[in-house]
Amino acid sequence: MKDTYKTISVHSTEILFKEKNSKFFGYAFPIQSETAVKPIIDDLRKQHPHAVHYCYAYQIGTDKIMYRANDDGEPSNSAGMPIYGQIQSFDLTNVLIVVVRIFGGIKLGVGGLIAAYKTTAQLTLESSEIIEKTIDVHYLISFGYKNINKVMRVIKEKNIEIVNQKMEMSCEIEILTRKKNAEMIFDIFNSMFEIEIKPNFS
Repeated sequence: MKDTYKTISVHSTEILFKEKNSKFFGYAFPIQSETAVKPIIDDLRKQHPHAVHYCYAYQIGTDKIMYRANDDGEPSNSAGMPIYGQIQSFDLTNVLIVVVRIFGGIKLGVGGLIAAYKTTAQLTLESSEIIEKTIDVHYLISFGYKNINKVMRVIKEKNIEIVNQKMEMSCEIEILTRKKNAEMIFDIFNSMFEIEIKPNFS
């Protein structure tokens, strides 16, 4: 079972690609949700007030993949899809690539646009730091205080990461485990007397 994915660690430095007087500025950002996209585009509009097109593509998710490609006024599929193609070709997710175009007075034609957006996206990703992350599963374990030693023993033995804990008469511990170990960890706690475990999606 695949329980890792590739993304970029931090947003990239600005890349500039020129084609027949047009300037293409490329940027890559690590993102976790679609809500991150609009503020980034708005910010780039402020940085490049003279640009005519702010084309982008993103992909989010590991099990359920969500993606979008936006041509922002360029001919259909001449900008967003070539950018998205590079996200796929680098096998990345949780990433947004924006290419800002400042028109230089000479039309490039659809083929020229596809090549320019693709190249800018490629150069942007080549300049980014690509990292591999694990796909993690969160569980919430609930139990009475008298069972704390039983629970902590398993957490220690299996080297499980604790995200949050509330230790009172009734205790709750939020844990994090790699996807490939998740079923085994669930079964261990699920089979224990007076201990409840459930997935935690918060």
